[in-house]
Amino acid sequence: MDQFPTLKSYLEGWAGEDVHREAVAETITAIADGSRIIAGIISAGPLAPKIEAETSVNSDGDAQKDLDVIANDILIDALWSAPVSYVLSEELEKPAAIRAFEPLYVALDPLDGSSNIDTNVSIGTIFSILPMSQKADGDNEPDLLQPGVNQLAAGYVIYGPQTAMVLTVGAGTQIFTMDPKDGEFRLTGRDISVKPTTNEFAINASNFRHWDRHVRSYVDDCLDGEAGPRNQNFNMRWIASLVAEAHRILSRGGIFLYPGDTRENYSAGRLRLVYEANPIAFLIEEAHGSATTGLQDIQRIEPTSLHQRVPLIFGSKTEVERVERYYTELHPVGDRSPLFSQRGLFRS
Repeated sequence: MDQFPTLKSYLEGWAGEDVHREAVAETITAIADGSRIIAGIISAGPLAPKIEAETSVNSDGDAQKDLDVIANDILIDALWSAPVSYVLSEELEKPAAIRAFEPLYVALDPLDGSSNIDTNVSIGTIFSILPMSQKADGDNEPDLLQPGVNQLAAGYVIYGPQTAMVLTVGAGTQIFTMDPKDGEFRLTGRDISVKPTTNEFAINASNFRHWDRHVRSYVDDCLDGEAGPRNQNFNMRWIASLVAEAHRILSRGGIFLYPGDTRENYSAGRLRLVYEANPIAFLIEEAHGSATTGLQDIQRIEPTSLHQRVPLIFGSKTEVERVERYYTELHPVGDRSPLFSQRGLFRS
């Protein structure tokens, strides 16, 4: 048996002769083909012209760089060879029609973390594959707003020291590393499992003054360390690249928090449900982790718009469950006793 089977052989073995699975496999292959081109452009760094320049804003008001648009175009071009009817993209205001009457549609964040392009931090492509279906009211319009539980496959390609595709087809989470010798994605991490417990959390601490008491209480209790109610010391991380954060958690455990807060346009969270939260949640849960808003499972949210934003908390299962308890308790004080009620860097 090949020590590092290719993505193609893995997908062939998974799909067998099932035509529905074959369609999903063809779509994943097309995304892999596009990501190879993107990886080549990124690896050239400043030798690739204009990839760091900010050009405009996307349909949701976020700054675009040249490579955001380039990556979007590359992936849509690649998906013309796949059985895909529509592509939904963070970079497009409306769905892009591809091939009529095909069984699948794809949601894309073509280049997550692009604000980090000029700092040489890992960035990536996030994707979600869903079945085409009609709206329940029978008006023959396609239903492109489906909850994450309907995903057939999801993943991301991370462009870092290695280029790798992290993938689930609902049969565990796998890691395929791109071989620089021939461009093949090869299976290097089989059935990844997120460690259930952790002493590491990721959050943008500069926003502490905007958080609600639930999040403040959780972070304060972590920062109190061995002397606090958690009785252990914690490390804090923040990369500001969702794929890099997810990759670290898949590699060694941890928890990521991007809650809603009191800033304008941040009350409902900032990450996109369709393009970011759902595919990451699918990957993490297939790796025995958990993903939530704090109050609701990410994949069970019924989308109301293509660019809907949500709070996102994911990672080691027991730690995510702990955060959920901070949200659901009447008095959001976590495991803190009165002894600790006035301690903590962020506690008011």
